[in-house]
Amino acid sequence: MFVPNAIYYEKNITDYPLGRKLLDQYASIPKVMIDNHNNIPEMRKNQNSEFPKMKRNLIIGVRKTHQFVPNHKVSDFLVPYTSSGCTAMCLYCYLVCNYNKCSYLRLFVNREQMLNKIIKTANESEKDLTFEIGSNSDLILENSITNNLEWTIEHFSQAKKGFLTFPTKFDMVDPILNVPGKERIIVRMSMNPNDIIQKVEFGTSPLQARITALNKLKSAGFPVGILIAPIILVDNWKELYENFLIELSCKLSEEVKKEVFFELIFMTYSYVHTKINEEAFPNALSLYEKDLMTGTGRGKYRYRPNIKDEASSYLLSLMKKYFPNNHILYIV
Repeated sequence: MFVPNAIYYEKNITDYPLGRKLLDQYASIPKVMIDNHNNIPEMRKNQNSEFPKMKRNLIIGVRKTHQFVPNHKVSDFLVPYTSSGCTAMCLYCYLVCNYNKCSYLRLFVNREQMLNKIIKTANESEKDLTFEIGSNSDLILENSITNNLEWTIEHFSQAKKGFLTFPTKFDMVDPILNVPGKERIIVRMSMNPNDIIQKVEFGTSPLQARITALNKLKSAGFPVGILIAPIILVDNWKELYENFLIELSCKLSEEVKKEVFFELIFMTYSYVHTKINEEAFPNALSLYEKDLMTGTGRGKYRYRPNIKDEASSYLLSLMKKYFPNNHILYIV
């Protein structure tokens, strides 16, 4: 379980059972009461170099935004849920684009309110809906603190229909393997060549552990998917990604290989990432490639269309070679 350096919490979290539980659970950790989990002045004023230290804090509050955002990839809606941010420090983290250096882990204790809205929406729909509950955080990581996934899976089984889904970069899946209702929970493991994981995805599980976790999930009865994400065009990327797919084809269980689907997502980078990474991780791999990338507004960079198209064709040829019978939902 994550042991924070300090806890910043909104006063009204004690109105909720989970809020009281977390304060008891971390009774020995220094605490600071705050007015708003979205605005902690002393954290916002920190230098970029303090980013890793800030990630050692835990913020607990009440989620006030409950708007469902339509999505047409792996789910019908992106749903605000029980956490945002993360303790990991991936050099490309898209949450940094939104929260800057304040992309630390925030837990929201009003889980009953959030899940009830999902269940109500699912029950009232004419068709089975899929709700993405992990777009702002990593729920396997969060579960190691809150047990929210176990609670969520069990209580979502009260819905008459519908599915929940979330991605993860972590392998701590054992607590959810035997929870009732898992047949309607789609777990997607985010994977990359281990060399990229080691150099770019600080604080996450290594590739072999993720593969083992995915095999466990499928064996336990969860529907599963794989995100190859983000695809990063480092110098030897073609060799890395082919060896990576060979490793997956050898180490994934036959159960997984029979039904797993794939999502392929190229990296989006930003000016904000560059500034934080230069100061917080001065010796880390630089992900900005001027010759390969182009600006797309609001300080973001993506691979140039011709570069991406060529890489997409190559990766799709590898997928056809090593996973010819598996569905690719999209490549972006």
